[in-house]
Amino acid sequence: MGILDFLGFGNKSAQIAAFKERNAIIIDVRTYEEFAGGHIQNSKNIPLQIIESKISDIKKLNKPVIACCRSGNRSGMAKTMLNQQGLTEVYNGGGVYDMLN
Repeated sequence: MGILDFLGFGNKSAQIAAFKERNAIIIDVRTYEEFAGGHIQNSKNIPLQIIESKISDIKKLNKPVIACCRSGNRSGMAKTMLNQQGLTEVYNGGGVYDMLN
């Protein structure tokens, strides 16, 4: 991983692909209503407002996590929260519609 990757300016598609190859779970942190309006197939909807209450469930999955939302802001906050709770393999996938491309 280069310095640009570390700072979040590396090849996002390659980083997401690498996480997916390791059976990462995609957690969509948008609201239930936003998720119902369209989402990534097989992603799990855990809104940012309740993600802290689901930490133990996420840890039990024992998988890397790709967090996504509408723009990347909420998924960035989710990444920080999950990292603070001991989940080290968390990637901010950014906007859900960017990940679909």
